[in-house]
Amino acid sequence: MQIQFTLDDASLTVTLGDGPAALDLVAQLPLTLTMRDFHGIEKVADLPVRLDIAGEPPRTDANAGDLTYCAPWGNLAFFYRDLGYAAGLVSLGTVDGEAAVLEGIADGATVTVTLVA
Repeated sequence: MQIQFTLDDASLTVTLGDGPAALDLVAQLPLTLTMRDFHGIEKVADLPVRLDIAGEPPRTDANAGDLTYCAPWGNLAFFYRDLGYAAGLVSLGTVDGEAAVLEGIADGATVTVTLVA
């Protein structure tokens, strides 16, 4: 299953896993989110409703191009640099293509998230 993040004239496609958190994210679509940079390694966006993480591993190894859910804060995190293992991160999917484009997303940029048909 794939979702698309659309920003101005650009878009990113993400292939999702089949875990409960990824399925819960799809159930919230479409979404309009505001992105911001966090610590120079990821772009984050707050979700309107927390995702169901029942049955998900308690941590994941976040690499450039990964879309994750940060359970303690309730937000999405797109990594454009490797983080390594982190408690509270739930893997949702991976960007199809170059992760470097994530770094160029400006703070305060608005993205629309939709399901790819």
